[in-house]
Amino acid sequence: MKATKVAETSLPTSYGTFRLFGFESADKSESVIALVMGDVTGEDPVLLRIHSQCLTGDVFGSDRCDCGDQLHFALGKIADRGAGILIYQLQEGRGIGLMNKLLAYELQDSGHDTVEANHHLGFEADHRNYELCVEVLRHFGVLRVGLMSNNPHKFDSLEAAGIRVAERIPIEIPPSDGTARYLKTKKAKLGHLLSKV
Repeated sequence: MKATKVAETSLPTSYGTFRLFGFESADKSESVIALVMGDVTGEDPVLLRIHSQCLTGDVFGSDRCDCGDQLHFALGKIADRGAGILIYQLQEGRGIGLMNKLLAYELQDSGHDTVEANHHLGFEADHRNYELCVEVLRHFGVLRVGLMSNNPHKFDSLEAAGIRVAERIPIEIPPSDGTARYLKTKKAKLGHLLSKV
């Protein structure tokens, strides 16, 4: 899958100013954005977060998940270091889309966990792929990363594509009453590397 750069602009934020890039796949079926700060060239591993879109968590501050907190943690880490990339992947609900995610929430309200809800709707537990993200990293010449993630599937996908994960930086947000069950399910059923649940 080839990534084509569609746009590039400046994005001033409370964490500092990023360069904001828009990328599309060759067939225009997928798109991602990349927030880049500082120099991401050279031999040192680049600090990286691949963050999947979560409208409810990122925008509305939902307490059903820790996505918004993870996003802000990652932006803060990049700002602290002065360099890094955050790829914002437009694959809502672990790749099932916004409306299906809301249907999954409805199933969770009646007792299903996050994995069971996806399966009940006919989806894999995690429906995402990282091919376009890998192509974005190649666009920037990035071959080694310090990956901010708890998800071993992301490590495996990057490594399989030839991107070396030189370091893993955990993003563990202390569980709340709203997120505890969700995080326990991710640890037990998706293998997420979480020590606080």
